[in-house]
Amino acid sequence: MRPIIEFCTNNMHHGTEKLMKKLEANLDYDVIEYGCLGNCGECYMFPYALVNGEIVAAPNVEELEVQIDNKIKEIEAMFDLLGE
Repeated sequence: MRPIIEFCTNNMHHGTEKLMKKLEANLDYDVIEYGCLGNCGECYMFPYALVNGEIVAAPNVEELEVQIDNKIKEIEAMFDLLGE
């Protein structure tokens, strides 16, 4: 399973650009940047990303990285459970 992590350009004012570049360096991830992900309220208030289409948000970028990692582990565990 190769997670897809999507970032919104408009969310970069929270500092998510550094995290996006760090995650892009991991060849096990597909990292995509869009001009808008259509989650304007979330985007304005918090650093966030989509992981396989699910919103992952946190009060700061450091916590967002932890939450993204946790979401990826959760998805991988589900795939392991399903035997896929």
